[in-house]
Amino acid sequence: MQFDNIQNFHGLISRSPAMRDVFQIIQNAAETEATVLVRGESGSGKELVARAIHDLSGRRNAPFLAVNCAALSANLLESELFGHVRGAFTGAIKDHHGLFQRAHGGTLFLDEIAELPMELQAKLLRVIQERNFLPVGGVISMPVNVRLVAATHRALREEVKNGRFREDLMYRLRVVPIYLPPLRERREDISVLIWHFIDQHNAANRRKIEKIEPEAMRLLLDYSWRGNIRELQNVVEYAFAVGRGTVLKSTELPPEFRETPLPIVPTKIVLIEDEKSAIQRALIETKNVNAAAQSVGMSRATFWRKRKLYEI
Repeated sequence: MQFDNIQNFHGLISRSPAMRDVFQIIQNAAETEATVLVRGESGSGKELVARAIHDLSGRRNAPFLAVNCAALSANLLESELFGHVRGAFTGAIKDHHGLFQRAHGGTLFLDEIAELPMELQAKLLRVIQERNFLPVGGVISMPVNVRLVAATHRALREEVKNGRFREDLMYRLRVVPIYLPPLRERREDISVLIWHFIDQHNAANRRKIEKIEPEAMRLLLDYSWRGNIRELQNVVEYAFAVGRGTVLKSTELPPEFRETPLPIVPTKIVLIEDEKSAIQRALIETKNVNAAAQSVGMSRATFWRKRKLYEI
């Protein structure tokens, strides 16, 4: 299907005026060496922003590496970032090059930076300030030539205020802040993205969808999309898996579309009790962590972190 004024900006697809402003900031920031902080909800495309900055920069021919700071324990994350020397700890049978060393000359994307433990925040700050780092168990500092792009779904100022994030590190990371609007704040993009993902599946599957039933489109347009673009992509994939024929029908949408829809919350803060209950219900209904995470529109890492936060 054809739409007017669509931009495909390094994989970020939109016809929203708000996103055009984002694209311009990305373009301008990429021409510098400034550290960028991307803020946006889970599934909104933060890693695509980081990749676009890398691809548009003078570092495009060097490595782009990424790590999710919420997915690893503090010890594993320290070793993953800075590497370790042989004998640094039990099981360290050889030297290990960390991400800072492997991304030399390129870009390192630190996702969910707000989850970085305080002791690693101090070490990251020293790396940014001194442009060198010390591997775990090492005695010789290694030079750093890496451009940092960090991302978070949290407001770092609030994290600083609550004593969970260093203020000096926040200022070092958010030299260029980029806010990525959630899908519910750019609803003109919903139909564009639906057809984008349908076209992708049409090219790769035996089923080819040519139309969307009006009732199905109504449900899709009215949905709250708490999991943003990732959730929308999963919904299209579900429809291709369970349905047949050239028309996408409302009966081919996931079960949550046949339930009473949740109101779209205009605020950016989800009530903690609602989120906790949703996670508990998803675990009971699916009895599978991956399926539960997908059903509430979260990545596995975010889902794991939320379970830990709410002691579920």
